[in-house]
Amino acid sequence: MNTLEIKNLNVSIDGQAILKDFNLTIPKGEVHALMGPNGTGKSTLAKVMAGHEDYTVESGEILLDGENILGKEADEISHAGLFLAFQYPMEIPG
Repeated sequence: MNTLEIKNLNVSIDGQAILKDFNLTIPKGEVHALMGPNGTGKSTLAKVMAGHEDYTVESGEILLDGENILGKEADEISHAGLFLAFQYPMEIPG
């Protein structure tokens, strides 16, 4: 298990600010749920943490066990211990 720490994260897409000075710390062994109305940045946060390319991180850090994962490829992030699971995964034959 890894400690996740998000510090002063500012994210935009197409020039529109989505996350502003977002901070969160989840210690090893704890489970947290992000809940809120549509349009508050929950999916944006998840996609940025997973390395999605459509979002621009203006500033801040996402630390996984003290290592900044911003700018890493999705496979590197998943090997470090963070993966975005799909609510309705596609079926892959085989």
